[in-house]
Amino acid sequence: MRKVLLAFLLLNIFFSIKAQNKISYYRSKGKLPMMSYSKGSDRLGGAKMNIIDTNILLKIIDSTHEFFTVQLSKNHTSYLEKEFAIPDTLVKPKNYYLCNSINIKSIEDSFDLVSINMEEKVPYKIWMENNPNKIMLQLYGVQSNINWINQRINTKSVKNVTINQTEDDVITVTIELSNKQHWGFSTSYIHNTLNIKVKHAPKPEIKNLIIAIDAGHGGNNKGTIGSKTKIEEKDYTLIYAKELEKLLTKKGAKVIMTRTTDTSFGNKDRILFLQQYSPHLLISLHFNASVKPEINGVSTYYKHIGFKPLAQSILQKMLELDLNEFGNIGQFNFSLNAITDFPNCLVEIAFLSNELDEEKVLRPKFPLFVAQKIYAGLKDFLKQSADD
Repeated sequence: MRKVLLAFLLLNIFFSIKAQNKISYYRSKGKLPMMSYSKGSDRLGGAKMNIIDTNILLKIIDSTHEFFTVQLSKNHTSYLEKEFAIPDTLVKPKNYYLCNSINIKSIEDSFDLVSINMEEKVPYKIWMENNPNKIMLQLYGVQSNINWINQRINTKSVKNVTINQTEDDVITVTIELSNKQHWGFSTSYIHNTLNIKVKHAPKPEIKNLIIAIDAGHGGNNKGTIGSKTKIEEKDYTLIYAKELEKLLTKKGAKVIMTRTTDTSFGNKDRILFLQQYSPHLLISLHFNASVKPEINGVSTYYKHIGFKPLAQSILQKMLELDLNEFGNIGQFNFSLNAITDFPNCLVEIAFLSNELDEEKVLRPKFPLFVAQKIYAGLKDFLKQSADD
């Protein structure tokens, strides 16, 4: 019996040492590294957790051909594509890092800044909640050393910030918002301070808003093809985007176009391009397709619950075009929906795989009609979002 117990203990020690030897430390790198909940196999990839900053310390415990498994904390893991990580052989890892202080202040008329000071650039999960509106943040591999939270009285979007050590090595930060509508936020490190920039609400009118329009696909990315005429999606998203640009400009908006010609432009590059201009809203135009030719209709898409009202308002107006409703789809795993920087909506105007929808898309005045309905949806959204 003693020999069996001894053998069992030795095996445990062996596998424990083996497991420890598999652990390695990396840093995030590249264009918009994205944490995922799964490795996913469909065309949109694994369900996205959130974009993280570069140079974040990552504890790698396993890998496949394409992905690393990241140990975020004792009870949490995620996945990261290998191309977005680089080894850090100099780091002296700790079991946990301290979170030291939080400061909140307003930066001119642009955003409120929540700054969280820590010992290391740790990974994080950040998401939106509503009713009431909040930004929720989980910091992994950290313990609280916070003895105060300093909030200036001039903040416009941030109502209150609280922290809670929800697990031994996880801190949950709750950022309560003052506005009716989520207007976006961005997250990045400066040295070991994590900064969350929470946008102020703009004036609830189209005039003087910065509105980004994304004509989907382009260049070597043709998108879907018309079932009868074989028209290419990339050409018609541009036609419809230019019509929307013309109308919104006439109404006083400042319009940013991701493309104005038939050019290749990757989605991550579109995001980086748009982040330079910090628009108030983003509308991405596409046409849908299905292997079932009878499926038709218009649909809108969002990922973050805080941006659902924009997608709903546009869909309601688009349905006035005698298009069937395909739906308002949330948690959508599309790159341009994944960004939190500004409210965004993907509009799938109609199905090119359906002959009746395709016929409508080809009508000379239909691009103008679509632009008018999106404009009307934007007005409704702004009216509903206006603070009392």
